[in-house]
Amino acid sequence: MIEIMSDHWLHCFEDAPQRTLEEGETLFRRDDSVDWTFLVREGQISLRRALQDGALLTLHTANAGDLVAEASLFADQYHCDAVTDIATTVSMIPKAKLVTHLENTSSDRLSIRAFERTAREVQTLRTRIEIMRRRKVADRLDAYLELFGHPKEGEWVRVADWIGVSPPALYRELAKRRQNDPTRT
Repeated sequence: MIEIMSDHWLHCFEDAPQRTLEEGETLFRRDDSVDWTFLVREGQISLRRALQDGALLTLHTANAGDLVAEASLFADQYHCDAVTDIATTVSMIPKAKLVTHLENTSSDRLSIRAFERTAREVQTLRTRIEIMRRRKVADRLDAYLELFGHPKEGEWVRVADWIGVSPPALYRELAKRRQNDPTRT
């Protein structure tokens, strides 16, 4: 959650209905329509993305007092799954209600755009951190390519920086892939 905004919208959830999820239960899935906004009351929700190799990439863990997937306020569909590891209670309000509240209480439209930009930057940073936590260059590269696709020609150096490896390490991995499967990047 973006801390500087928390008090600004927290009261929207005061009389909101609550939902309790058991350990391992899913709050929403990737590609579901974003119709609701959730606030964790107790427990925690992990935002995860399943990769093609079956590994799970945890993008963020929302704890008590956190908004779940705040960048989703500005999206039509979720980009990950929200799953509990422990019993969790969330409050829920329609997404439109929170967006309207933010628009009506902000002194200008620029504040909403700043919140949206910050939420997206935080989402990207969380993703980058989780990719960088993977040990192998191959795993980092696989996660990056699955989430963002192939870079433009000449942009592999930027990818190396983004996934936290040296350009030579990335180029070795790319060469190994080309040697094993010429159709694979």
